[in-house]
Amino acid sequence: MSRLLDVGLEQLTVMVYRMGEVAEKAVDVSVRGFMNGKDATAAVREFSDILAAMTVEVENKAFELIVKYQPVASDLRIINSYMKIAYDFERYGRYAWDISFTHKKLTGLEKCIHPPDTIQKLIDTVCEMVSKSVQALKHNDGEMAKSLASTERKADELYFAYLDQIAETTTQDKCVMCNLLVSRFLERIADHTTYVGEAIVYISTGEKISLR
Repeated sequence: MSRLLDVGLEQLTVMVYRMGEVAEKAVDVSVRGFMNGKDATAAVREFSDILAAMTVEVENKAFELIVKYQPVASDLRIINSYMKIAYDFERYGRYAWDISFTHKKLTGLEKCIHPPDTIQKLIDTVCEMVSKSVQALKHNDGEMAKSLASTERKADELYFAYLDQIAETTTQDKCVMCNLLVSRFLERIADHTTYVGEAIVYISTGEKISLR
């Protein structure tokens, strides 16, 4: 017979899975707007606001389960990890909105539709990490989550490579400023995917690791 706590945990799981889907969509819409010179601020802001509200719902559900059922250590591990993952998914959305807002604020949108190859590679890498973090969560795949560590190192390398590129120029071009900020936001999203990965490993194995 299922425990009432199990029913609640299943509901919490569905909530966090849904957050992952919204977070992935937010990042995708944001970077597509950036790459194509389109204004995505309204759509991405809506996703970001939805994620913020969903984080509160996850926290409230988690506290409800803790207060009502006083979960044992293994259940508490899952609840605590889901709260952390919800926060990281919210950060995906926030940085996605930062990308769209910065792009709109600093440039003429259509003037900067061909970012440097390094930025394009960074976008591809971060989007891969976002997708992988969501899939690892859905499949409770600790090994997939651990693989985020090597991809995160690639994202860091691309970020620092772009810093080296702009350090060699004296241009005050707004597109350069925009690309620099966007690359930083992407690097932060990459970091948060590893936080999600750490939580997934903790859920699936009980092992606390660092993927950074």
